[in-house]
Amino acid sequence: MSKGRGRNRMLGVGGQRRNLSRGELRGGRAQASGGGTDPVAAKKELLRKMRERAERRAADNEE
Repeated sequence: MSKGRGRNRMLGVGGQRRNLSRGELRGGRAQASGGGTDPVAAKKELLRKMRERAERRAADNEE
């Protein structure tokens, strides 16, 4: 492990970290900071899947 003797005395491996604005830290401008899916849409999809599984399990237990 590095002792941080280099530039800006940052520890660890992987180089400098990118400075993020407040908006990027709070989830705005997702395309600029790496992209990916919309977090709200992903959560809705996850909840929908969980509800479907719960309904299937409840129906299986009733039989």
